Amino acid sequence: MPNVNLQKHIREGWTVGDFISDLEPTFNMIQRKQSHIKPFTKDDLPRLKTWCKDNQPYYKKYVPDVYNYFKSKLTM
Repeated sequence: MPNVNLQKHIREGWTVGDFISDLEPTFNMIQRKQSHIKPFTKDDLPRLKTWCKDNQPYYKKYVPDVYNYFKSKLTM
């Protein structure tokens, strides 16, 4: 796992950890092929980056720590 500061404040009380907690169940479903979304691979990182931005609640900008957390899960 990358060195991710889960307590880093992003906006209006939301932390990196909050975004990860919100996205992780859906990410896991996608990776288990339990979603209509095609699973992410290491060859498809731009799509993962876009998915993270588009699915974060309330904040639709790139958060490097959130993206890097999910990118690191692709190597597992």
